[in-house]
Amino acid sequence: MAMDRFFFCNLFAYLFLRFILIAAAPESALVTNLPGFSGTLPSKHYSGYITVDETNQRNLFYYFVLSEGSPSKDPVVLWLNGGPGCSSFDGFVYEHGPFNFEAANTSGGLPQLHLNPYSWSKVSNIIYLDSPAGVGMSYSKVQADYNTGDLKTALDSHSFLLKWFEQYPEFLSNPFYIVGESYAGVYVPTLASEVAGGIQAGVKPVLNFKGYMVGNGVTDEVFDGNALVPFVHGMGLISDDLYEETLKACQGNYWNPASGVCGDKLSKIDQDVNDLNIYDILEPCYHSPNSEKFTDGKIKLPSSFRKLGETERPLAVRKRMFGRAWPYRAPVRDGIVPTWGQILNGDDNVPCTDDVVATAWLDNAAVRQAIHAEQQSAIGGWQLCTDNINFNHDAGSMIKYHKNLTALGYRALIYSGDHDMCVPYTGSQAWTRSLGYKIIDEWRPWYCNDQVAGYTQGYEHNLRFLTVKGSGHTVPEYKPVEALALFSRWLAGQSI
Repeated sequence: MAMDRFFFCNLFAYLFLRFILIAAAPESALVTNLPGFSGTLPSKHYSGYITVDETNQRNLFYYFVLSEGSPSKDPVVLWLNGGPGCSSFDGFVYEHGPFNFEAANTSGGLPQLHLNPYSWSKVSNIIYLDSPAGVGMSYSKVQADYNTGDLKTALDSHSFLLKWFEQYPEFLSNPFYIVGESYAGVYVPTLASEVAGGIQAGVKPVLNFKGYMVGNGVTDEVFDGNALVPFVHGMGLISDDLYEETLKACQGNYWNPASGVCGDKLSKIDQDVNDLNIYDILEPCYHSPNSEKFTDGKIKLPSSFRKLGETERPLAVRKRMFGRAWPYRAPVRDGIVPTWGQILNGDDNVPCTDDVVATAWLDNAAVRQAIHAEQQSAIGGWQLCTDNINFNHDAGSMIKYHKNLTALGYRALIYSGDHDMCVPYTGSQAWTRSLGYKIIDEWRPWYCNDQVAGYTQGYEHNLRFLTVKGSGHTVPEYKPVEALALFSRWLAGQSI
């Protein structure tokens, strides 16, 4: 009897403690309804602002989705999209968020939301962060804050995490990971370095940081800059003769050509690949030779535009391909993204269109109220990728960050959609190999649903490189089944 009383007293104390911890999440941030969605949310959602600079009122917006599994035990994952200047709602709407978005049937109507069977919230708690200030729903009261760069962004994001976990202390013991794609190839390791340094310095609260993932990530100007020529040759997009002539003329240095002959060869390569979709060479290109321009300079899109960005994810029809080809040189102006060849030629006037579905939903006043975001009258319209920030790539190569983090024992997964021409897998494969780590899992296929889903190689120091077969720049968008498989296996420490 005494043992029974002891058991029930301890059980009561445990349940009471869990109640206190669960209640620690700010109720003012709870999302109780989402316009466009008529069902029951599969887990709790929270959203709002964290102020990282009280003086300037620099506020970073987040949307937090609790795991549909076991939120008290499952990892907490911070998701970052790239750009620089792209909102992480891109990941929420088009990639691995809890919903698939269906365009409204009428002009000006609200998109309809349906549950996404391949949401990453199936296996993790996930925070979608708009960073830096000026991107997505994040903002500052001081315009000068929009002059920023890699290092300041990492500091602000670290400040965000510390304050976020103070508001959500029940998740401090959960394993914590930082994940992102594209220019987040810079955001992720620089932020991870700040987090690791904070842990070593005893900064409170202490985050249970375990590792990070980067997809098709910008890393190093030499490796990234030299990746395109081997990629287009390997994909059969240029001839053997042109490849060999370019190799001889450039001596393998395609990023910073030392001679006019090398530049001429690179221009010829550009002519061969210029009309491809740089984010997925298998997909149609909306600025194809068949495109026609209206007299006001806007683009009249060909019929194939309806298939742009078609992926295996139902309902997610992309109306604006995002990202930046070679961000070290290429400013995006008025939402226009330059291709590699146009940068070489000094021409960055590539036609692009707005992201209609995401914009229609996120600029709806009821939606903004529901997710506790500022209205358009206060911070303006939502943009998938903005040019309202003046961003400086001031962190240099990411290779030193990866070396330091993996040396400290943090797990790292570097994955690439193997048909992305914006940040080709050839660059990521080369720089991971350049670290000189011992190979402990030789190059082999990995499988999903008994089919080859890509290839992988494992190194010492918990570093793994992986490709996703047939995927473009945004892997969870193009290959949602495979993306969830690699994500869930890696988080669980299982073999991929």
